[in-house]
Amino acid sequence: MNRPGSRSALRPHLLLDVATGDLLPDRAVVIEDERIAGVVSAYDVPGDVPVLDLPGHTVLPGLIDCHAHLVGEEDSGHGYTELLTRTGAQEAMTGVRNARDTLRAGFTSVRDVGTYRAFVDVALRDAIDAGWTPGPRMMVAGAYVSCTGGGGDISGLAPDAERLVPAELRVGVVDSVDDVRRVVRRILYGGADLIKLIATGAVMSDNGNPGVPELTEDQIRAAVEEAALHDAHVAAHAHGAEGIKRAIRGGVRSVEHGSLMDDEGVAMMADSGTWLVADIYEGDYIAEIGRRDGWKDDVLRKNDETTDAQREMFEKCVKAGVRIAFGTDSGIYPHGWNARQLAYQVRHGQTALDAIRSATLHAAELMGWSDRVGRIEAGWYADLVAVPGDPTDDVRLLESIPFVMKGGEVVRDEL
Repeated sequence: MNRPGSRSALRPHLLLDVATGDLLPDRAVVIEDERIAGVVSAYDVPGDVPVLDLPGHTVLPGLIDCHAHLVGEEDSGHGYTELLTRTGAQEAMTGVRNARDTLRAGFTSVRDVGTYRAFVDVALRDAIDAGWTPGPRMMVAGAYVSCTGGGGDISGLAPDAERLVPAELRVGVVDSVDDVRRVVRRILYGGADLIKLIATGAVMSDNGNPGVPELTEDQIRAAVEEAALHDAHVAAHAHGAEGIKRAIRGGVRSVEHGSLMDDEGVAMMADSGTWLVADIYEGDYIAEIGRRDGWKDDVLRKNDETTDAQREMFEKCVKAGVRIAFGTDSGIYPHGWNARQLAYQVRHGQTALDAIRSATLHAAELMGWSDRVGRIEAGWYADLVAVPGDPTDDVRLLESIPFVMKGGEVVRDEL
């Protein structure tokens, strides 16, 4: 449906305007090439335009996941040394599969916030953009910026095995402010769109402590300053309260996870306008699958310590008016399950409409893509999904989306 010069139209039962919250009957979305040409009365579609009717369905913008990891296999819960058992080519091919599954689930855009094998995400983004393989629009981080031995480094190896780690797995390892500036330039010159800092320890890393800061405030500020020179923003993985506050003071655009944020941190987030991207679904997945499959005890313990705390923090942030964008940490759980988190956000304080906005309107704003995705308007990409019924009444309808369009092309039609 997106051949040059082609025109078409979708005619649903209802159209969700995510900006106003209105469910609009008797509307049609007219599409020209990859873009929306306009939203018109269902009775005013030009006679020469082919129409796809979607009776009983609600159309809304394609969904956006602001914390995705498309490259690589799902996490096994046994630490990151397993990365040494796979080649970069294998990582790229799993990325192709994961991108397809993510798109078919209705996520037409993602902010991919890191891969251990540097720049495989850049190659995947470029392959999707070239039309070589199906997948969502991608904003990519290229590589993690992490301290030596931190949550973005390969740790857990015997000392005499450290030299065996390929250089591409340690592109972003830093130990000083100067290191940070050099690495940020290297990552952006390598084709990345944003910078991902590992500001605290991680749940899934070998022996790391999520509550402990791993970058200084000066290092964080240096990354933000250097990225800004290239019109790029910075996302900070940060679980612990002190690491979160360093990230906010350092000027990052978003705090990822935020699990152990204290009340002062919540207030700082609200006052500064820093975005929160909190993966509040996956803790249950890790607890269930991790115990079933024998994940490392250290990982399971850290997950238990952060899951409930993160959800309590999320509720406080909702009440405080913190800006929230949808992000799930896909790659821990199977790709394509992203929308399962929407119901968790409703359970922990958001309305269904606000949860949907976090994955459309607000996610686009965080990414700086408000002029192209996240809403149904003339000039925006024709990235659309449809579900039977009203997702503002039952947000779980979005967990199984039968109709997906990206750029005017139908990529899933199981109506």
